[in-house]
Parts: sequence; structure tokens; C-alpha cells
Amino acid sequence: MLQFEKLLSRLDGFTLETLVGKPTVALLRVLDEEGARPSDLRKLLLRMKNPSEFFLDPLIWSEVVNVLKDEEGKREAATLCEILGREPELGDFWSALKSVKLTRGSRLHKLVCDFFSVDCVVPDSAPMQPASQTHAPSYALFSHQRRAAERAIRALGTGGRRVVLHMPTGAGKTRTAMHVIANHLLRHEPGKVIWLAYSEELCEQAASEFEKAWSHLGNREVTVDRFWGGYKADPLASSDGLIVAGLDRVFSRAKASTPFIAGLADQVSLVVIDEAHQSTAPTYALVLDLLQSKHPDTAMLGLTATPGRSWDDLEENQKLANFWGNTKVALQVDGYDSPVSYLFEEGYLARPTYQRLGIRSGVSLTDKDLGQIERQLDIPDGILKRLGADEQRNLLVLSQVEKLASKHARILVFAASVEGAETLARVLQMHGRVDANVVTGKTPTTARKAVVDWYKTEDGDRARVLCNFGVLTEGFDAPRTSCVVIARPTKSLVLWSQMVGRGTRGVRAGGNSQAEIVTVVDTTLPGFDSLVSSFEHWGDEDGWKTNIQ
Repeated sequence: MLQFEKLLSRLDGFTLETLVGKPTVALLRVLDEEGARPSDLRKLLLRMKNPSEFFLDPLIWSEVVNVLKDEEGKREAATLCEILGREPELGDFWSALKSVKLTRGSRLHKLVCDFFSVDCVVPDSAPMQPASQTHAPSYALFSHQRRAAERAIRALGTGGRRVVLHMPTGAGKTRTAMHVIANHLLRHEPGKVIWLAYSEELCEQAASEFEKAWSHLGNREVTVDRFWGGYKADPLASSDGLIVAGLDRVFSRAKASTPFIAGLADQVSLVVIDEAHQSTAPTYALVLDLLQSKHPDTAMLGLTATPGRSWDDLEENQKLANFWGNTKVALQVDGYDSPVSYLFEEGYLARPTYQRLGIRSGVSLTDKDLGQIERQLDIPDGILKRLGADEQRNLLVLSQVEKLASKHARILVFAASVEGAETLARVLQMHGRVDANVVTGKTPTTARKAVVDWYKTEDGDRARVLCNFGVLTEGFDAPRTSCVVIARPTKSLVLWSQMVGRGTRGVRAGGNSQAEIVTVVDTTLPGFDSLVSSFEHWGDEDGWKTNIQ
């Protein structure tokens, strides 16, 4: 047996730096020459992961085995081989151990944890909701939401049968859409509606919200079919209710089976697509067209906070408007030129203050880089990755976050890259002035849920900072968030508005009266900083008709 702490003490400085990450170590040394001592790095490693998780990382497992190569370690390696049932060739215990593949909660994982005197912590798997569930029938709307729902219902019954519902983030477009769906099902018995979204978080958010809405608004039992990820529901089996489906899943089945998409098109009389600015992407547009192709009376409702695809590509925006028959229902409030101003005044949205942090980062952009930025809809990933590794930029963000922590209990940071998000979180942890964590697209679903739950939890008196990249712009609701730091550049008004929206939940939505939005503005790259202007960016001149009255 070998104590885990003793194992860590035998890792040399170079190995510790490799495991913690060179960018993190470099930034720590910039902040404090003595800030990356081996003893400090060992403590940081323990903060980064539960000890039982270390052995699941192939790089760390390999370094653990390498530690056992001295005389004392040889005996330990031999014992561990025996425990794991490994027969080394020619006494090469270390190669035998490195060949062991450890998976979370497996017998071998538990044996390794026992050997190093570590508790084998296995997170509970996220509970699966039933793929099909029946529901029997108050789910009120605010006045501005009722007017929007009524106009959307009227518009879907006339004209080209394609309508976009345009409501800013935090104004309740999902709740409003549920009233439109319920109204449709009340008038069609049996009736079938399909809700399409392109992420699992958005799908589950929609399914859960409908279950709540129908229990108040419905007049009969209906079926909710979950058709994304690992769910196995057959969306053609039921004849009355709601299908919530992942766009990619529907597209894959449509390619594999023409009868499948034809069967859906026969059954469905209303198609709803969340985040409708994605609808002109070739894959999604094909699915939508197929669902409406067999029956011209099939209605289609798009939901979006920003009815455009790009702030500087009018051709793309016109294409989107044309796809939706140039027709939208936008939020209208009597006596207000801007509905967003009304939402601020009435406490539906937190009133934001905007701060711009101008910086000319240490990343040099070539003519080729600038050409890519100009041609593409958003900043290329390669440039984002370089910006996320820039020390000068990260130091600015770190300094600002620590200042903001004196005023805000929950701060959400959108980093420029996966590595940038991880580096920021680790250095914030090491400094110890705030509690920090990180989620990215690489974070496993269970681990992501645990981190998000930690961020939302009410207990504790220290500020909590959640750094992320590539996630949390949609399907994420943490009303206590009163500050958002946008540390990644973007040309996408949609993405920028979604990031801003994570921090602008108002008091009447369980959030705050004030919000602070800090945007790191790279002086050589484009950016936005006004929620009102983003909501109103696309007007009639870009192809959309005047609001349906």
C-alpha cells in the first residue's frame, strides 16, 4: 500500500508542471515568482480533481507508474501488478501497469484507489427521464407575452405558415411558445407537434417546460416523446402530443429512412425550431422543408432572441428572412419605442451597465488571419486558441474578475478557448480569493452537471466564478449571475447577445435588479456592447415585414 500524499511528494517539478499545465504555471510565475513551487503545484493538483479521478487520466497514470521505478517503488509496482492480476514480462512491472485501462467505477479502478488509500468516488449518473410519458391538465403569461402569443397564433393560421417569434433573452419566449403549442393541441385532437433544437440542454429544457405547461393548460392526456441523445422513443408510435427532437438525430434518421421523415411529415401539423437563426444551415433547412413538404397547411414557428445570423452579412440575414416568409412577431409594448426598455423598467430584465476593456493583445495577426476573419461568419478557432493562451490578455481578465468579486456573488466568464478557460479557473483557484471552476465542451455530462449545481448553490459567502468555453450560452439558467465577463471576441451578434443574456435575469424572473457586462474588446477585432441595439439590429430594411399586428 502507498499513501496518495506520499505518491504526490515523489513527483518532480517538471512532471508537476506538465500535469498542471504549462500556461497555468507561466501565468502563476508572472503573478508571483514563487507562486509555482512544487508544494503549491501539488496543492493545485488536489484542487483540480478528486484523487480517485487522477488514475483515469492516461497521462497522470503513466507518471504515477514512472514514480514506482526506484528500489522502493519496484516492490510497490510488483505488489500492484499482483493485485491487478497483471503478469509482467521479464520483470517489467511498469509496462504491465501502463497497459492497464482504468474506467470510472470499474473493479480495477477501485483496486487502484484502495492501493493508494483513496476513496473511489463515482458520481451518480444523470437520471434518465422516461422516453414517453403521459400528462393530464395555471401557467400564466405576462401581458406582453400574451400579446406576442396571440399574434403568433393568428399569424400561423394565415399566409405562408412560417413565422418567427422574436423576443429578447429573458423575456420568456419558451414559456410564450408553450402557450402557442398548447393552443394548437387544444384545436387539433389528435394533434402532433415537433420541437426541434440542436443541443441536448435545449431539448431537455423544452420537454420539461412542456410537461409543466400542459399540466395547467391541457384538456387531455398527451404523450411527450424524447428523441435525442440516448433516448429510444419511437416518435411515430404516438398520435397525439409533443415530440422533442435533436436536429442532428432527425437528420440522421431521415438519411437512413425515407419512410421515417415521410411519416413525421404526415403526422406533424406544427413544427417549432428553437434558436431559429440556425434554420438556414443546409442540414436544418432540409429537415424543416421535408417536414412541411407533404402538407402545405403544416405551420412552422421559429424562436429567437436575435433574428439574424451575422451583424455584417446582410445577404445571410436576407436569406434567413426569406426562409421565414419575411414574417416575424416581435415583442410590442404600448408607450415604449423599445420593448427592452419596458422589460428593464418592470424588472423582467436586470438593468445592465456595460464596461469595455480595450486591449491590443500580444497575438500578432497576419494578413492571412485578417482575411479569414473578414470572410468567415465568426472568429476562426485557431485565432481564438491563440488569444486564449495570451498572457497579457489573461492577466487583464484575472485582475478584472478579482475586482468584480467584491461586488458580485456569481460571475460567469466566457473565455476565448478551452485552454484559456482552464487556465483562468486554475489560477483563480490558486490565488484563493474566489471559488472558481470550469466547464467546456470537453467536460463529461455528469461532471458538467456537478459544476453547474455547485455554481447555482445558495450556500457559502465567497464569490463563485464559472469559466467556460463553448457551452452555457443556451439552455443555462442561473438567475443569481449578476456579472458576465465576455473574454472571447465574436462577430456573431447572436452569440454575443446569448452571453449577455446569461446575466440579465430580472427580479421578476428570480434574478437581480442590476447586472454588469464586461466585454474584452480586442482593438483589431469587431465587438458589440449594447443589448438594446442587438435586439433591434435587424429591422424591416433587412427583409423582415413590420410586426404582425
